[in-house]
Amino acid sequence: MPGAPERPTVPRRTVLGVAGAALLAACSPGARGSTPTPSPSDRPPDWARLRSQLTGRLVLPTDPGYATARQLWDPRFDSLAPQTIAYCASPSDVQRCLDAARGAGITPRPRSGGHSYGGWSSGSGLIVDTTAMSAVRVDAAAGTATIGAGARLIDVYAALAAQGRTLPAGSCPTVGIAGLALGGGVGVLSRSYGLTADRLESLEVVTADGVLHRPDAGTDADLFWASRGGGGGNFGVTTSFTVRTVPAPAVTTFSLRWPWAAAADVLAGWQRWAPGAPDEIWSTLLLLAHPTGAPTTPLVRVSGVCVGSASHTAALVDGLVRAAGSAPSSRSASTPDGVLAATLLEAGCAGKSVAACRLPSQGPGGTLRRMPLLAASDYLNQPLSPQGIGVVVDHVNQRQADASVGEGGAQFDAYGGAINRVPPADTAFVHRRALASVQRTSSFRPGDPPAVIEAGHRWLRAFTAALRPYVSGESYQNYADPDLVGWAQAYYGGNLPRLRSVRRAVDPDRLFDFPQAL
Repeated sequence: MPGAPERPTVPRRTVLGVAGAALLAACSPGARGSTPTPSPSDRPPDWARLRSQLTGRLVLPTDPGYATARQLWDPRFDSLAPQTIAYCASPSDVQRCLDAARGAGITPRPRSGGHSYGGWSSGSGLIVDTTAMSAVRVDAAAGTATIGAGARLIDVYAALAAQGRTLPAGSCPTVGIAGLALGGGVGVLSRSYGLTADRLESLEVVTADGVLHRPDAGTDADLFWASRGGGGGNFGVTTSFTVRTVPAPAVTTFSLRWPWAAAADVLAGWQRWAPGAPDEIWSTLLLLAHPTGAPTTPLVRVSGVCVGSASHTAALVDGLVRAAGSAPSSRSASTPDGVLAATLLEAGCAGKSVAACRLPSQGPGGTLRRMPLLAASDYLNQPLSPQGIGVVVDHVNQRQADASVGEGGAQFDAYGGAINRVPPADTAFVHRRALASVQRTSSFRPGDPPAVIEAGHRWLRAFTAALRPYVSGESYQNYADPDLVGWAQAYYGGNLPRLRSVRRAVDPDRLFDFPQAL
């Protein structure tokens, strides 16, 4: 759950009113009493007892299915061997898991979609998996939905679409709603409707002491604030979210390509055009080495989604072409049959059913494959200088020149619009002045040897270091970067002191921990 990413690289893809006692007293009906967190003991975990207490299921290393149960999205982490994976079917299951972890002195790791770039949805202890809590209950009359923390985005979108509603969220279909929303949640409709976290009305979260809370703007307001951008895995195990949905709009998708020789001009023009474009249009610019289907030259592509008709979209995209200074080599647009179809397109699932847009382990008919990926991110609070643009183009060229490694490059996502109209301190998500994010990725083929992965990692580190003088010093917490120095300030900026106060209040003994935990 910590640091779940929103988008695939290619395809088109909690706190107390720091009056801590107030939070501990605000237990929901039926929740456990507020008892002190016990000190860790040397008592070995009694997994048989825990298994007998759970409504859900417990998977141990000796059980059939353990090899699959321990998997994350990225095969690079297949060597991680947790003591057990608990598929929690209710908040009370989560409470019993945390009891067991505290009693045995082991670290619980919450897991929703399992997409953490650092592999921090797993570990050596107890994995508290929420995917059995995945129901999506839509109240179309009220315009809200209550979503289980283990729901994956493709299923959220499908359930909402069936009621004529949608939610601004990410594009990667197998990402879990919890990691996404807790870290912010940026997607193709965010310039129109804000972040996923901005749509949050309340949530259910079990804190380290085993207490179930239901924070909202008027109850446990600090925990509610921290849960909107403070990152997954920091404040407890979230079990559900209630969000404000929006009527599903008619949308147009578009894509433009330029020859690689125009890359610098397109990047310069895009960053002048995209952040200030009308709210209804979102776009992403991809500069990619070794693109699928065109191995001899890097890819320059701008694609996006516009709330509106094809003619309205075309008029707005004309502004990009003027800013780029040259006509694209190809340009296309389509009006999908509803926002769900557009979501499938952006997820790389065009022509697939919802059932097919999952991993085989996630349901019958799943066709997606797990893929190894390294990534790092920054924000642009001002346009890149010509020198910064040169750094980007040069490093994509370097990647293209190395035939031994797979795809790698830079992806720029437009901010502005509704994202930036929220003041930075109103939620834990602080990046409200950004023009764009830039994510650098180094992807691999399943089975690539360690030497190839390390070569791609060296390229990524060099790219990040070279670009650092030209970017803001901020990074997106959902694109967790294990190499990032000064990560806490980069992720949370001026909101960091308040977030750390919240963390101390809800988890003073640091039951929840991972390398970039607050």
